Amino acid sequence: MPVSAPEPTSADALALDPGFGIYVHWPFCASLCPYCDFNSHVADRVDHRRWAEALTAELDHFRPPTRDNVVTSVFFGGGTPSLMQPETAAAVIDAVRGRWRCAPGLEITLEANPSSVEAGKFRAFAEAGVNRLSLGVQSFDDGALRFLGRHHSAVEAKTAIAVAAGIFPRFSFDLIYGLPGQTAGEWRRQLAEALALAGTHLSCYQLTIEAGTPFHRDGVEAADEATGARLYEITQETLAGAGLAAYEVSNHARAGQECRHNLSGWRGGDYLGVGPGAHSRLTQAGRAAASHRILKPQRWLDKVEAEGHGTAKTMPLTPDARAEELVMTGLRLAEGISAERFKALTGRDLATVLDAQALKRLSEGGFLEADDDGVRATAKGRLRLNAVLGQLLAPEQE
Repeated sequence: MPVSAPEPTSADALALDPGFGIYVHWPFCASLCPYCDFNSHVADRVDHRRWAEALTAELDHFRPPTRDNVVTSVFFGGGTPSLMQPETAAAVIDAVRGRWRCAPGLEITLEANPSSVEAGKFRAFAEAGVNRLSLGVQSFDDGALRFLGRHHSAVEAKTAIAVAAGIFPRFSFDLIYGLPGQTAGEWRRQLAEALALAGTHLSCYQLTIEAGTPFHRDGVEAADEATGARLYEITQETLAGAGLAAYEVSNHARAGQECRHNLSGWRGGDYLGVGPGAHSRLTQAGRAAASHRILKPQRWLDKVEAEGHGTAKTMPLTPDARAEELVMTGLRLAEGISAERFKALTGRDLATVLDAQALKRLSEGGFLEADDDGVRATAKGRLRLNAVLGQLLAPEQE
């Protein structure tokens, strides 16, 4: 039988307070994918006891300045968190529950690979407290999986999805589109296979070639702009037609089944990140600050054991920087930026942050919608979001 579903978080509860999430970074992978620019590392051996103690120690360090926060979500990201021992996840979850007040609908997500070895641990992760699984499927085509450097097959992916569906009340999986030479017909077939297996959430990301990755060094070219736009439009149309509307640029869900952790961050909620390279945004006495942990796993581990935390840098955010950050994340969402929430988080009116002429021009062009409730990007605007943000936040000088 599946584990119990977390209680839903009401829209009213998030009207002004978007929540407080805790992100736990597990940096280890079995191998590195050629497109990935995340903080991921391959290790021959991991001392899981030491890592569990270090992660809980860093939580201890950040508990005093965040003691008044109510935790609404925990997210194990990576790397490949499903490579950790379930006991490590249980220790972290117990530490969170023991140190903070937690919302009744606490969402606890763990990212996982769909290999048969890791799928065999799903039940143990559920027993540890995980109630939402996010699977890195990426494709149902074996040739595409080999190209992407994945070590599971399409059959293993489908099996892992079935296992997850039988254990977790909420699960999701990721797909990547825009591979070199990929056609609209091929992508439609991928989406059809995905919808036959999907639950209430699905993420579809366009392949981008990031500097420093093997794909970048090898000169791999993703789909051209026109093809990428067409595949994006197919994604939106197909998934919306199946009841999985886009609530964010790359994320689709049935109503009420959005990933609460990511939604909280996009809405501007504070979040605490522990583990190598993890980022935080914390507000104290009305002032926001950004921080990140040391990237290298062993250096982070050594510093935590010596000092109780592995922070590399903390930087206060100016009111302008905080406001711009909320605009950039908020316009990723289909709901857009709530003027009321923006004022509650920044003390500023949304209209004073946006360039009025650019807002008018983009609204008339069908890229944005603006009213007393706030500002939101249209489907057309989300397709060109970087350009829209460039005009709103850095308008051309007359």
